[in-house]
Amino acid sequence: MIVAVYKSSKKADTYLYIAKRDDFSPVPKQLLETFGKAKFVMLVPLTKRDLAMADKEKVMAKIREQGFYLQMPPPEVDLLKEFKQNQEKE
Repeated sequence: MIVAVYKSSKKADTYLYIAKRDDFSPVPKQLLETFGKAKFVMLVPLTKRDLAMADKEKVMAKIREQGFYLQMPPPEVDLLKEFKQNQEKE
């Protein structure tokens, strides 16, 4: 399966995977409004390549089910909170 990957112009480190380049018809209008202008990044052959920040099997399944996959950035780590929790344990 070859998918087109787009980067969000509004949300940092947020990517949209779709089955056909420039065919955003399966993507809900509200999501596209939040996503902002989609900047084409690349075409990716998922059957031949692993992804750095997403499980390729999950991406393919979501594209088959709903026509797209939205990759969100990982949650930020609150280092101060972790430090305080570690201090409490000692």
